[in-house]
Amino acid sequence: MIEQEIDVTTPDGEMKTFIYHPESDGPHPVVLYLMDAPSIRPALKDMASRLATAGYYVMLPYLFYRGGPYKEFGASDPDMHERFELMDAVTPTNIIGDAEALLTVAAQGDAARDGKVGAVGFCMSGGLVISLARAMPERVAAVASIHGAWLVRDTPDSPHLDLETVRAEVYLGWADNDSTAPPEDVPVMTAALEAAGVEHTLDFYTDAVHGYAPPGSERYNRAASEQHWERVHSMFQRKL
Repeated sequence: MIEQEIDVTTPDGEMKTFIYHPESDGPHPVVLYLMDAPSIRPALKDMASRLATAGYYVMLPYLFYRGGPYKEFGASDPDMHERFELMDAVTPTNIIGDAEALLTVAAQGDAARDGKVGAVGFCMSGGLVISLARAMPERVAAVASIHGAWLVRDTPDSPHLDLETVRAEVYLGWADNDSTAPPEDVPVMTAALEAAGVEHTLDFYTDAVHGYAPPGSERYNRAASEQHWERVHSMFQRKL
């Protein structure tokens, strides 16, 4: 497994990015692996590496770069407060420039394959991958929103709006009792996908909570997490 740490230049600054891909049998399809609110940490790096072993060129960018250089956050109150402030700077609009910069870098090497790409988002980035599918229909072929937050919001760029351009398959892993994605948003999101004719699958978990996918925390739910891996692998095999 090849692991790299690079700085990607975007319209808003330098974005630390971790890259994982197999040593051989390339070039590999590109997957944008977008971090959740706790930011990049060993558990998320391990997940990106696990996906890469299946034959993908996985890019894990530090999305909080607009607020300062890369850092790993702890569980202290100051770190929690800082993270909440930084989350406001990551939007369904500016993620598009980030993705374009990432794909430009990927195209400069031999390990990444040109053509259709996938994206996986967790928590705050669950809606971002849907926004990428909407904005980049010719490139983005499959996206997964895992316990995605704020998929339905009162902004013009809400992920549930204007999905007619989406050509990607969409997978949604949705946890019950999630204050960032309440159950009443499920029919709003699915109605929007259906109205736009978007191919999609939704798993709704009554026995898992927000944050169920990354291991190492009390929120981790092995059954739900392993199902998300199964869904993602199956979708990417079909579409990438």
